[in-house]
Amino acid sequence: MKRRDFIKLSGLTTTAALIPGFLKAFEGKTGNFSGKRVVIVQLSGGNDGLNTLVPFRNDIYYKERPKLGIKPETLLKITDEAGFNPALTGFRKLFDGGRMAICNGVGYPNPDRSHFRSMDIWQTGSNADEYLNTGWIGRLLDSKCKGCDNPWYAVEVDDTLSLAMKGNLKSGFAVKDPARLQTLMQDSFLRQLADQKTESASGELAFLYKTLAQTTSSAAYIYEKSKVYKSTLTYPQLQLGNELKQIAELIRSGIESKIFYTGISGFDTHVQQTNTHARLLQIVGDSLSTFTDDLAAGGELENTVILVFSEFGRRVKQNASNGTDHGTANNVYIIGGNLKQGGMRNPLSDLSDLDSGDLKMQLDFRSIYSTILGSWLNVDSKLILGREFSNLGFV
Repeated sequence: MKRRDFIKLSGLTTTAALIPGFLKAFEGKTGNFSGKRVVIVQLSGGNDGLNTLVPFRNDIYYKERPKLGIKPETLLKITDEAGFNPALTGFRKLFDGGRMAICNGVGYPNPDRSHFRSMDIWQTGSNADEYLNTGWIGRLLDSKCKGCDNPWYAVEVDDTLSLAMKGNLKSGFAVKDPARLQTLMQDSFLRQLADQKTESASGELAFLYKTLAQTTSSAAYIYEKSKVYKSTLTYPQLQLGNELKQIAELIRSGIESKIFYTGISGFDTHVQQTNTHARLLQIVGDSLSTFTDDLAAGGELENTVILVFSEFGRRVKQNASNGTDHGTANNVYIIGGNLKQGGMRNPLSDLSDLDSGDLKMQLDFRSIYSTILGSWLNVDSKLILGREFSNLGFV
């Protein structure tokens, strides 16, 4: 193989992102997938939880945020003490419809305020002083769970794969545009390589041949499923809306996938936060509200749990630039059509009892993972997370 061709193939396998673990792609499998599924939405940058779910009866909130504090009369009130940001009409609809559970003060001991490190901790399910190279979903795939031998068991709507989706033996499949990937895989050079016999190849070349063959079959399967159902609902014409629409279309097509991963960035609101934050929240709320309506119309919401998280919250006190700085504990939102207990799952954070200006952790984020793994996906959460965590009972 010529060096330039090797580089071309290396780039493709990185972009296509079927990461090691030589998984067999079941090209012939069809029909509806009956298992429960999880959709994960990552809010990157550190979402300001206090201006997402506002404690409007708390004087400390308004004292510490004289310009950023949202006036009570404008809020979308859901309890006697809390109201959603006015931009979150989509969340208000989900909450009022019994389709949302809210966990307050979610974090981990000895929190890290680095975006990259904190996101690594959330994606791997590690302790703050522990460095793992596998994600919690990747370890689920490694655990030989039912259906995990399917290479599209976990799908990320992106060109690259998040650490959360990477295991030692198996990993998820990243695809941002099924049609584009399928077109790419029809390239005559790539098809010729995909048809190569690999018995005589070794090392990097053997790996590339095998990865390309698996990517080709997986790309074809996902592309064919992407054509089965086209949503008629109006999603926000922005990245998150488009990606959730794509996921809804795949789910309603009967794709054999249990995990979907997507997200939206921009939540690092150090300067002039108010308008930027409201715009982002509206995108999230409207996109998820439409997504749940889409799944419900197809009878799929009962089998779906949606996890919405950010790597950390923001500090209680606003900064000098009318923004907020990196904090610690935050709200996590669980959405679904079959929640055992929706609503507020625990009290709002106590603003009179802070840790050096930050909210104190009430719930370890791995308790949320443990609940989803054990009660929803029916797998041994201890095997995935390394130890027992409390079950929060929302599913």
